[in-house]
Amino acid sequence: MNNYLNRRRMLRALSAGLLATGLAAAAVNTAQAGEFPEKAITFVVPFPPGGPTDAMARTLAAGVGQLLGQSVVVDNRAGAGGNIGASAVARAAPDGYTIMFGTSGPLAINHSLYSKVDYDPRTSFAPIIYVGHLPNILVVRKDLPVDSVQALIALEKAKPGSLNFASSGNGASSHLAGVLFNGMAGTDLQHVPYRGTGPALNDLLAGQVDMSFTDILTAMPYVRSGRVKPLGVATAQRSQVAPELPSIAEQGLPGYDVSVFFGVVAPVGTPPERIGRLNQAFAQVLQSDKVRKSLSDQGLELSTDYRPEYLAGFIASELDKWHAVVEQAGARLD
Repeated sequence: MNNYLNRRRMLRALSAGLLATGLAAAAVNTAQAGEFPEKAITFVVPFPPGGPTDAMARTLAAGVGQLLGQSVVVDNRAGAGGNIGASAVARAAPDGYTIMFGTSGPLAINHSLYSKVDYDPRTSFAPIIYVGHLPNILVVRKDLPVDSVQALIALEKAKPGSLNFASSGNGASSHLAGVLFNGMAGTDLQHVPYRGTGPALNDLLAGQVDMSFTDILTAMPYVRSGRVKPLGVATAQRSQVAPELPSIAEQGLPGYDVSVFFGVVAPVGTPPERIGRLNQAFAQVLQSDKVRKSLSDQGLELSTDYRPEYLAGFIASELDKWHAVVEQAGARLD
C-alpha cells in the first residue's frame, strides 16, 4: 500500500513538473513572439542611392538586421537637402519600425538654411545613436604660394578679396565652412558655388579657383597624387584618414570644426525600450572590426560614445553653431 501511495505521489510530482515546464516554455515563446522587432524595419536615407551616406547606411543595415533577426530595409527618400526624408520620418508612426540615417543637413543645418522646414530636429526625433563624422579638408590649387593656414591668411590679408573658394552649392557644408573660416580668421575669401562636388573639384584641379573645403574622402586621392595641396583638416583633432595633416584649429583657429556628422533617429514618442533595443544593436555593430574597417575605409571617424543622450546634445550644439554661420552667410534656400 505504501509503495502504491509513493508511486502516486511521484506521478503527481512528475506531472506537476512537466506542466510547469510546459507553461514556462509557452511563456518564453510568447515573450519571444512579442519582442521587438516582429517585422522589417525601414531605414530611411534622405539622399539618393549610390552616395557615401547610402553606402554607410547599407553597411549598418546588414549588421543590425542580422542581430535583430529581421530585415532592415534601406529606403532612399531624397530631395530638398534631406528634408523630404526627414519630414517623412518625423510624421511616421512612433513604433520603432521607421528610423532614419540622418546627417548634418537635415539634423542641424537645414533648419536655419531653408525657409520652409516642417520638422524640428530638437523635438521631432528620438535620438538612437551617434555614428561618426566625415571631416572636411582645406585644399588649395597646387601653385598657390602657401603651405599653411597662417600663410593663407597672410596672403589674403595682403590683398583682401583676391582669393576665392569653391563649394558644392549655396548652403552646403563646403560653403558654410568657408563662411566660418572668414568669420574666425578675419579674411574675405570669395565664395564660388557649383552644382555639386565634382564640378567644384574639377575647376580646382584646373586652377580656375583657389581652394575648397571638401570632404577628406574625395580630396585625399588628389592630395596623394600632388594635384592639390592640403593645408589642414577642418576638425578639432587630426583625422584618422590622414593623421600627418595638421588641423586648421591647431594652426591658429582654435574651435574651428567642420564635418558632416551621421546619426540614427526615430520619430519622437518611440517607446524607450525600443530605442534601447535599437541603440544596443547599432552599438554592437559599430564595435565589429569588420564594420569599423568598412566605415573607416569610407572616411568615417567613428563614434566613441554610443548613448542616445550624446546624439541629442550634439544635435543641439550643431543647430546653434550652424544657425549663427547661416545668419552670417545670409544664405537661404526655398
